[in-house]
Amino acid sequence: MEAVPRMPMIWLDLKEAGEFAFNAAVKKSAVSVPRDFEGCSTLRKYLGQLHFLQSRIPMGAEQDAAVPVTWTEIFSGKAVTHEDIKYEQACVLYNLGALHSMLGAMDKRVSEECAAGAFTYLRDHFPHSYSVDMSHQILSLNINLMLGQAQECLLEKSMLDNRKSFLVARISAQVVDYYKEACRALENSETASLLGKIQKDWKKLVQMKIYYFAAVAHLHMGKQAEEQQKFGERVIYFQSALDKLNEAIKLAKGQPETVQEALRFTMDVIGGKYNSAKKDNDFIYHEAVPALDTLQSVKGAPLVKALPVNPTDPAVTGPDIFAKLVPMAAHEASSLYSEEKAKLLRDVMAKIEAKNEVLDQFMDSMQLDPETVDNLDMYNHIPPVLMEKCAALSVRPDTVRNLVQSMQVLSGVFTDVEASLKEIRDLLEEDEAQERKLQELLGRVPPAPGSPPGLAEVSKECSKYLELHEKASFTNTELHRAMNLHLGNLRLLGGPLEQVRAALPTPTLTEDNKQVLQNLKRILAKVQEMRDQRMSLEQQLREMIQKDDITTSLVTTDRSEMKKLFEEQLRKYDQLKVYLEQNLAAQENVLKALTDANVKYAAVRKGLAEVEHKWNTTVQTLVASYEAYEDLMKKSQEGKDFYTDLEGKAAKLLERARAACQASQAQRQQLLERELKKQPPPRPTAPKPPLQKKLPELEPVGPEASELGSLALPDLPEELRSLPPELLPGPLAQLPPPALAALA
Repeated sequence: MEAVPRMPMIWLDLKEAGEFAFNAAVKKSAVSVPRDFEGCSTLRKYLGQLHFLQSRIPMGAEQDAAVPVTWTEIFSGKAVTHEDIKYEQACVLYNLGALHSMLGAMDKRVSEECAAGAFTYLRDHFPHSYSVDMSHQILSLNINLMLGQAQECLLEKSMLDNRKSFLVARISAQVVDYYKEACRALENSETASLLGKIQKDWKKLVQMKIYYFAAVAHLHMGKQAEEQQKFGERVIYFQSALDKLNEAIKLAKGQPETVQEALRFTMDVIGGKYNSAKKDNDFIYHEAVPALDTLQSVKGAPLVKALPVNPTDPAVTGPDIFAKLVPMAAHEASSLYSEEKAKLLRDVMAKIEAKNEVLDQFMDSMQLDPETVDNLDMYNHIPPVLMEKCAALSVRPDTVRNLVQSMQVLSGVFTDVEASLKEIRDLLEEDEAQERKLQELLGRVPPAPGSPPGLAEVSKECSKYLELHEKASFTNTELHRAMNLHLGNLRLLGGPLEQVRAALPTPTLTEDNKQVLQNLKRILAKVQEMRDQRMSLEQQLREMIQKDDITTSLVTTDRSEMKKLFEEQLRKYDQLKVYLEQNLAAQENVLKALTDANVKYAAVRKGLAEVEHKWNTTVQTLVASYEAYEDLMKKSQEGKDFYTDLEGKAAKLLERARAACQASQAQRQQLLERELKKQPPPRPTAPKPPLQKKLPELEPVGPEASELGSLALPDLPEELRSLPPELLPGPLAQLPPPALAALA
């Protein structure tokens, strides 16, 4: 059947245009189109511009700007005039369908879908009273004819492509169904009267095609039975195909030679198939041949349809040449549509904001940051702030040594100052002690005159220096403590980076802990993905609403159709709304999973928090040690300057203290001598036993102090006690007067 000659197809004549007060050039190009697809394109553009025009200017029936429109009726050849621009549109639309039917009937057998679509749009959207050729009955007939012929084209292609027998049978059965509908319309008396003499020719051709394509359907059902090895069914299907083909041959009398040729070819195929099948079954398979009515009927497969016509599609009509003419009603309708869009956005945003509020509160209570939930990567590297300090110390290798040396110098000066002040204090205390001993020795002697003026000043200055030294000593101690605290850290920062990294705490996680972390991070990623998707969908919705301008469509739409248009236009948001609803609905499950994961994470989180605190503390301590270096050096230098100055002052004060103490000692010596001279000589007494008596101990004061600090001598005889010292024998003559007085 692949090489079967083609059956002829019915095609429609184009209507001829008459009077219409429109631009002559436009009118000519629109009604005198070439018989090709360029002509179809021209008709579509003209139809669209007429639609744009009538939506702006009142050119309809009984409207102010209506003008006469004349076209010739196909069947009678009479001119029909209406003062209605929609009549012009209807006739152009009819010609569009007729031109497609003409192109479809050519050798290339292009699809007839557009022809059926044009007639369907004409039947459903325009009055049927304009002319006979555009009545409801004629248009319905045209639609079924065009659909049947389109299905016939598809059947030819299916057989050429060697599609499965059952599918080819169903496609052929649907051709029969379409032609039966057309035949019923042709048999209608009203339709027959409208068509005139052409009705009989069309009816005869359609009836012949019904039987012919029924035969083709049963032929392929028989081929399917053969494939399934149902040899009895094969015989009955081939027999039925032969019977129907014979009926088609009877109805084909008077048809063109192409029809006769197609019938003969098909008879050869079906006849051969039937004879072979019957012979094989009679002599080989011996299967019972069922009655045809006991077999399942072949159900048609409608694989073609009337494609809708959209006269305002810019891809078809081109740019709207009347775009700047926007009626006030269209502006008002656009405002109403904007409010519908705003209402839609408010409803969606209310749901989004409610879910976002719950999500934000939940995440705040969890205190989970997806970026730092474990911070494990942080422990693999030395932080930049610490690397910066290490780099700075690497170019200053003498940092620690300079600090130690500075503190050593400070300690040396501090020790010298402390020694000097101690010596001054010892001298003053010694002088006070000598002064007390002198008073005890003199007994009845009046109090000695006051200390030399220089000694009091020394004592005052010494007290001042001691106070300064005591305060500075505390500062010096704190400085040494700070130095000892930071020296170890500075040595660490100046050493190898491996040691610095080793000094920083790191967490230790078990495999279970790692699994808990991975699960938590996965769910947190889901939360973020949900957030991002929600924001993206919201942004898409806002942008879509912002760009949604249907003013052009509103201009070309009747007021009665506005509500329907709004509903159709708002349906474009349905898919986005579905995605958003799915996103919002998923939140509950995601948060439940996050709650469970967080419970398992609690113990791990505590351990990680402790390690992180230690890590941060260590880093801060090391950074603080680096930053304290300059301050330590500065305070160390200030301490050295202070103690150097104090050392000089203490040295001078020590010299003054020594001189003042010597003067004070000399003064006491003179006073003692004067007091001894004033006392009367003692009376002689009986000799006493030779007892050893120890001289009172006078500590030497000054450089010329006697070396006889303590001397044990026998008691002098009474008669020697009144002798002057120079008359005393032996070593007694060398004793100073105070020592002699102490012997008395």
